[in-house]
Amino acid sequence: MPKSLDAKEILQRNVQKLSVPTKEEMWMVPTTDAPLPSVDELQHIVDMLKQVIFHGFFDERKQNPEVRSYGIGVNLEKVVSSLKKQIERAIHYKFSERNREEVKLQASEIAISFLDRIPEIKRLLFTDVLAVFENDPAVDNYGEVIFSYPVIQAMVSYRIAHELLVMGVPVIPRIITEQAHSATGIDIHPGAQIGEYFSIDHGTGVVIGETCIIGHHVTLYQGVTLGAKNFKINHEGKPQNTPRHPILEDYVTIYSNSTVLGRVTIGHHTVIGGNIWVTHSLAPYSTLIQGRAISMDFTDGAGI
Repeated sequence: MPKSLDAKEILQRNVQKLSVPTKEEMWMVPTTDAPLPSVDELQHIVDMLKQVIFHGFFDERKQNPEVRSYGIGVNLEKVVSSLKKQIERAIHYKFSERNREEVKLQASEIAISFLDRIPEIKRLLFTDVLAVFENDPAVDNYGEVIFSYPVIQAMVSYRIAHELLVMGVPVIPRIITEQAHSATGIDIHPGAQIGEYFSIDHGTGVVIGETCIIGHHVTLYQGVTLGAKNFKINHEGKPQNTPRHPILEDYVTIYSNSTVLGRVTIGHHTVIGGNIWVTHSLAPYSTLIQGRAISMDFTDGAGI
């Protein structure tokens, strides 16, 4: 008869194994003993800011101006309090040698200063709502866009994360945008620069790289990639963080599943059709379409 499993012995054995840090873990885990940023708390911060920016859509609507002001004030106080703690953790994560009191003061100053960024974030997001509404005949009202369109969920996270990145906050901006990426399928790096009235129709599979610069009134469709064609490598053989993604000027439209790679400039009022591969700059008012299927053989990565 086979020997029965000893659950307690198996549990203890694996607890012992997992309690010893592996070589890979020693490389990857920060040396600070301070707590790490909380992904759950960061999502809660984004949700509270959504309630402030889109009043009444994601919380109980308050018509009385005094009651509305009170509710917004309570949420902003909670945001600042939580954001201070998370920024402090993020700074310790990246700079473990920093003095704790200095880090605490810096985190507090950033969190409080962030309050002044929120009105502009709100203004930009309402231009995005308007752009989506005007570009989609399937939508009946603005509320439908705010409630349900994944691009707005992604842009709320992006515009918050971008401001925090500009303010010098490490780690947190990327966590926030990747949470939105997981929820919507829209991958926007917080380092990208995106102007007013930005619209993504459908959205699934859109990728916007770190050094992209996108002007005003730009519309993308599902599956569009604004990516890097190649990377510069440093003396250690690692990719360098240099401008490597496209620049889209104002009033550019790119249809579904098209790919634009490299530090190229797509001139204003340009239209790129679906399923097109672009690795060169386009003059303003260009129209680029693929009129017929093109069959080619690629070898050794020569498809770019």
